[in-house]
Amino acid sequence: MTLRLTWVQPEDLVGHELRQAAEDGRDAHTLAARWTEAGGPPAPDAAGASGTPRPDLRRLAEELLDTLTSLPSPLTAQEPTPLASIQALTTGDGAWTRSGANEAHPRVGGLPRLDQHRTAGAVVEARSAPEERMPTTGTATALRDRLHAAWLGRAVGCLLGKPVEKLPLPALRALARAAGNWPLTTWFTARGVPPELLAAHPWNRRSAATSLAENIDGMPEDDDLNYPLLNLLLLQRYGRDFTTADVARLWLDELPAGRTFTAERVAYRNLLDGVEPPLTALRRNPFREWIGAQIRADVHGWTHPGDPVAAAAQAYRDAVLTHTANGVYGAMFVAGTLAAAATGAADVHQALAAGLGVIPPRSRLAAAVRLGITAAGATPDFDAVVDRLHAELGGYHWVHAVPNAALLAAALTHADGDFSRSVCAAVSGGWDTDSNGATAGSVAGLLAGHPDRLPERWTSPLKNRLSTSVASFDGIGFDTLAELTHTEAVRP
Repeated sequence: MTLRLTWVQPEDLVGHELRQAAEDGRDAHTLAARWTEAGGPPAPDAAGASGTPRPDLRRLAEELLDTLTSLPSPLTAQEPTPLASIQALTTGDGAWTRSGANEAHPRVGGLPRLDQHRTAGAVVEARSAPEERMPTTGTATALRDRLHAAWLGRAVGCLLGKPVEKLPLPALRALARAAGNWPLTTWFTARGVPPELLAAHPWNRRSAATSLAENIDGMPEDDDLNYPLLNLLLLQRYGRDFTTADVARLWLDELPAGRTFTAERVAYRNLLDGVEPPLTALRRNPFREWIGAQIRADVHGWTHPGDPVAAAAQAYRDAVLTHTANGVYGAMFVAGTLAAAATGAADVHQALAAGLGVIPPRSRLAAAVRLGITAAGATPDFDAVVDRLHAELGGYHWVHAVPNAALLAAALTHADGDFSRSVCAAVSGGWDTDSNGATAGSVAGLLAGHPDRLPERWTSPLKNRLSTSVASFDGIGFDTLAELTHTEAVRP
């Protein structure tokens, strides 16, 4: 019997790597022809393995993956991975809006200039990466309360998105409408949904039993919460000066391999094969620009209130274990945004601008974020915003960092800081619903400033209890997590 080990078997990865090559401009036509002529399958649309096992193609797949990775990309100069190169593109006044920042996105086309963006009738100035810490407001207790709301917000947004993860946008909308829940305002439910619709668009099989309104009982396990827990443990064990190798050691000690997916599973496999960071992110890893590093970034932002640059640099050291280029930028963008929001002094638009200030301005991810902000600021109907993003960026895989960063930025911009609207908009846009909901909830929770300001319909079902396979945290309360995170945030 053939073992179907998802996300790592070479014959399942070639299609994804060919797609990645097309996105970053590598000329892979000859290699693609060899794969097709051998009967190689295309990349699976949603799953981690192709429908029919083809172990007979494994040797060819390994050869093609290694050759594809070695091909040069014409985007390297504007989308570097080394931190010094990233910082050279982002430091200094107005770095992210300087000449060339608004050239055509390879998959979006020309974007309007975003030295300013308009939302809710006001013009908000875009900000470059600050060279000094931003001002913070309130006492230590106020920061602890913000962190408590951020943990809760991350859990709420993740849980809201869990049952519809992997569903196409029309299916998500149809299920919510059938339950009288569109525009989305509360948890998904099967109550009142016609059986034939449920049969046509089944909920996520791993999540439905714990994430519909009728069965939520505390916060179930999810990788979108496991990674913040691991990064809290990372800071407790190694401090802020941790290295990428420390991240790898922690994973091998504390993270079950079966709880990893996409780029994280590939990197884990590479570690077990004796490959050291940062090559762990490159070797046979077609998922290196997907969303995985971005969902690990929250703790890096939460523990650097007022210092987006330091938050982004810390997120970078984590991200390069598994990701390159836009995959790394997603983590840096989120960390910078959260660091600004954690001050209690920035609004959502200023926080997003701070996040943009720490990533290369001509990268595809930065251009996509600007597209999301622009579309949301110009269009009152969020469904129309989502339709535009799907039309512009739908060629990417639904877990890729670029489209999901655009949707996250659009949701936060359109919601203008409102918690419920933020998480509902992020999830209602489809793609990686639980991850986008989680990050939107984290940002909006910080902006709310206190757990009591989050609506009870969201927080009560969590029962202040988080399940996780990170053993030392299983069953922990969000109030305790806030205390532990606060300790790391104020540690000298």
